Amino acid sequence: MHAQMLTSKMGGELISFKLDGVEKIHQGTEVVDENGKVYWKRHSPVLFPIVGKLKKNQTIINGRTYEMSQHGFARDLEFEPITKLDNFHSYVLRSNKNTKAKYPFDFELYITYRLDGNKLTTIYKVINKSDTIMPFGIGGHPAFKIDYNELKEGNYYLEFEEEEQKIHFLYLVDGLIGTEYAQNRLKDKRIILLDENSFNNDALIMKGMSGSKLSLKNRRDNKTIITMDYSGFPYLAIWSKPGAPFICIEPWQTTADTWKTTGIFAEKTDIIKLRPEEAFECKYTVEFY
Repeated sequence: MHAQMLTSKMGGELISFKLDGVEKIHQGTEVVDENGKVYWKRHSPVLFPIVGKLKKNQTIINGRTYEMSQHGFARDLEFEPITKLDNFHSYVLRSNKNTKAKYPFDFELYITYRLDGNKLTTIYKVINKSDTIMPFGIGGHPAFKIDYNELKEGNYYLEFEEEEQKIHFLYLVDGLIGTEYAQNRLKDKRIILLDENSFNNDALIMKGMSGSKLSLKNRRDNKTIITMDYSGFPYLAIWSKPGAPFICIEPWQTTADTWKTTGIFAEKTDIIKLRPEEAFECKYTVEFY
């Protein structure tokens, strides 16, 4: 197998992964519907310093109200390239006056892509360069190519590596986490069946997984599309756009605001807090077939 990756300093984003010449990543603005409309302009953005949506797109930090759109700002900013080898790409985003207008902390956000055969590991590292405790969220949002007709026919499914006894599905209301759990979508404690209606109420968001691997498969030809190792991530989201030929499998450290949020950023559920000069690192690995 021959694998090749392509990344961009815009958003520090993975924009292509080819295995034996076959593209595996959604190609953003190149993919349009029958009316020429782009389904989703992105490929595999990083979500920082929030994952999901803030209530009213606002949050309170140190008594002051800040505005931030869904999934944060890092995905729309230019990163600085650090290293670019055939099998190792790394970038950094450093805070500046524009980021501090939305998020009043000094930080460094590193993204590294490490290629090993048919496996690609994405590594996030955040360093608090402020002199106060810095709360933040972070997550991945890779979009994997599929055949929409196969999705429409119900041939795709997700399979956990082991039985999931304690998993919960979170209920979204206008992009915010509701007060009750959503219906458990697991079949035989391991399988999630997918079809064109799976994302009618936005993403499927899961918490409480005991295992660390999930595979996207096609039951028509009994093929595995990808397997993701999301060790260390407490949330997984599955999402796509109506009619789109991709499925996102998203490992998250945090998630959207709840309907009952206080609005105070540091009180967000599962928010990560770093002391000055402290670093946080997480990674996920995707094996392509």
